[in-house]
Amino acid sequence: MIDLRSDTVTQPTPGMRDAMFSAKVGDDVYHEDPSVNALQDHVAELFGAQKALYFPTGSMANQAAIKLHTQPGEQLICHQWAHVYNYEGGGVSFNSGVSCKLLPGDQGMLRPDQIAEAINPPDFYHSPLTRLVCVENTTNKGGGACYDFAALAAIGAECHAHGLRYHMDGARLWNALVKTGDDPHQYGALFDTISLCLSKGLGAPMGTVLIGTSESMEQAMRVRKVLGGGMRQVGYMAAAGLYGIKHQLDRLNDDHQRAQEIAELLTASSFIKGVEPVATNIVIFYLNDLLPEHDFLNWLADRKVRISSMGQGKWRIVTHHDYTAEYHEQFMNYLQDLDQQIKRTLS
Repeated sequence: MIDLRSDTVTQPTPGMRDAMFSAKVGDDVYHEDPSVNALQDHVAELFGAQKALYFPTGSMANQAAIKLHTQPGEQLICHQWAHVYNYEGGGVSFNSGVSCKLLPGDQGMLRPDQIAEAINPPDFYHSPLTRLVCVENTTNKGGGACYDFAALAAIGAECHAHGLRYHMDGARLWNALVKTGDDPHQYGALFDTISLCLSKGLGAPMGTVLIGTSESMEQAMRVRKVLGGGMRQVGYMAAAGLYGIKHQLDRLNDDHQRAQEIAELLTASSFIKGVEPVATNIVIFYLNDLLPEHDFLNWLADRKVRISSMGQGKWRIVTHHDYTAEYHEQFMNYLQDLDQQIKRTLS
């Protein structure tokens, strides 16, 4: 099986399993799990943040951050493709009573010049009070695109000028950091909160770390409890996340390279309408009329290949740790064979 649906399908490596089995654990609700504490301290130090807090999921970490920064009836600004709006079960409204002002932008990214215009006038009581800006890096529906840090800083300057809070959904920020070479301390200094997923490219079974000030993380601990995120001997999972950060970060370059090679092959294929620019480990492409979707699905199933349909003719491939060099060669050969097969039907 070649599974390219998401980088969440990865299995722990032997080294990660060893780290899990040998982890020292305690009751994290009492702050007594040494492996959780080690993970939190490491991530906080890595980003120059005052404090970090371990969450079971990225969605819970994002929802906690939104809850920290807003009050019911207020509004946040995000991209129309943002994960916090599209893929977190309506949690923004359910958990925080907050609405979203959705903005367009290339590859899922906001522009600094959009922010001021999107802010509702504070003295106009008919509209919700704008309180928070959320950005996503890398962008999921935007095809793994990375923000230039100067653009993030410019958005941050707009937030500061207008008294807004600034949160990053960093589900794949590790990929962005490997791609750009940016200093994590820059991000820690710029954002009020950042969520960092451990179960995607780093390959841990679960977990996200939220970073921010000591005060905000104390508040986040209470929100985590309300959301049902208090955990006991969870150091076995935290140890997996810490192992991923220490040992599996640089190899994200392999995922990026394989995604680029897939994109180049698809671009040259007769059955492809278009391929979006690839920066990291996500490839988004569109079929043309030469290959109906149901035929493509059958072709994939016959070869035990799994990818994601995003609807409206949009398809997604995500490379990851378990998509090995051998699988990559096999999949590339499959695509070449399909292209040749379609070309023969046209001749």
